[in-house]
Amino acid sequence: MTLSHLSSIISFFLLTASISGQKLYTPTLSLQREGVLRDPERAVSASIADDFETFFFNQTLDRFNYRPESYTTFQQRYLIDSRYWGGANSSAPIFVYLGAESPIDRSPTGIGFLRDNAAQFQALLVYIESIPLGMSFEEAFNDTNIRGYFSSAQALADYAAIIMHVKLNLKARDSPVIVVGGSYGGMLASWFRLKYPHLTVGALALSAPILYFDDITPQDAYYSVVTKDFKEASEACYQTIGDSWSEIDRVAQEPNGTSNLSKMPLKSGDELKNYLMSLYTTAAQYDHLPRYPVTVICNGIDGANTTENGILGKIFAGVVAYEGNSTCYVNPPTNVSQTNLGWGWQYGVTPCPHWITTYYGGRMISMTLRKYDIKLILLRFGSNIIFSNGLQDSYSSAGYTTLYAYLHIFKEVLKNISDSIIAVYTEKGSHCLDILAEKQTDPDWLVMQRKVEVEIIKGWIAKYYSDLLAFKQ
Repeated sequence: MTLSHLSSIISFFLLTASISGQKLYTPTLSLQREGVLRDPERAVSASIADDFETFFFNQTLDRFNYRPESYTTFQQRYLIDSRYWGGANSSAPIFVYLGAESPIDRSPTGIGFLRDNAAQFQALLVYIESIPLGMSFEEAFNDTNIRGYFSSAQALADYAAIIMHVKLNLKARDSPVIVVGGSYGGMLASWFRLKYPHLTVGALALSAPILYFDDITPQDAYYSVVTKDFKEASEACYQTIGDSWSEIDRVAQEPNGTSNLSKMPLKSGDELKNYLMSLYTTAAQYDHLPRYPVTVICNGIDGANTTENGILGKIFAGVVAYEGNSTCYVNPPTNVSQTNLGWGWQYGVTPCPHWITTYYGGRMISMTLRKYDIKLILLRFGSNIIFSNGLQDSYSSAGYTTLYAYLHIFKEVLKNISDSIIAVYTEKGSHCLDILAEKQTDPDWLVMQRKVEVEIIKGWIAKYYSDLLAFKQ
């Protein structure tokens, strides 16, 4: 990367960061944006849901204290698909999907990677939901005591208890467990392997930004990738977006400026810019094939007739290309999901400084060593983790695979940490794309990414069986 290219990325970030002092929008750390799992090209038969059994585990509220209320229990939901399982007698593997911050209702049909590969592994599929206490998030958020249990450590302990319960109930003591998660769930999967190595032989962590702590990742990293995606799609589009922020301010300050903006039909200054930031960042994070939303937006911007409304006319054309024709774009009526409620709630939580890196590893020894510290930690006590990323995903800027890779400077960071902690990445991949169901039209690079992940997991399981046999003799 040339210095001029780096400078342009930073300058665009500064343009977006100066949006009237508004807080920059970052899409939720979710596996998929709304609608992706309902993509008709990836649709599966509704009858698949009939192949899953729903269970509820009597989960202990607090695994880390001994106060009377700690022993309160709640019903935690999990799903099992046993169609492909080779059975406990053959010690066939168990694939466990960690549900993270979202309900698991659509996970059996949406998380195609597990279903597509279950038969060749003869694997049991288990999907565990992490929503606490069997209540809605709205109810939980209104109770400060309940909110105190919203932690990754409690979630991992809950997963551990259910995995133990499932193995005991099925008499599958010797069946190896592989945990799988995407986005925040990918972070949980990697952390689960580190904290509970006796319960899982390996973890597939997809699009897991485990380096978003203690300033290990630069604060502008996410938006630098957004910028890169748009600039690679179209230099002219990139420039138009950069110029639009000051143009929105200029028009908004004119007499009747707000009404002029609303003719497109958008509202006003800050609200409009926040909406556009949301649109651009979501498009970049989930720049999934075959549509490629970033390209769709840029094609709309570049192809617009600008005889009327100038730059803002181009911006509006990009909005229409992405969203389609609508009577309302900014703040349209929507059904707010529990995931979005949880995401918004977290902004009001005072974090515990340095705790994530202290608890899971990666605490900075010094500023000089900070980018290598997590690598050293994982090398010393970690094993059997796949960190998978797509470099078009903005969150990949904080994934182990791509730390600083979005600037193409520290190429060595793309290398594997060890023989069993593997970095798998693709230049064109986006957020958790490889966990979606296979399609005949998938490009070779995506097919190969999944194949590499499967072969690594096969190696882990083969080694487990070899070790198990050796210890039984």
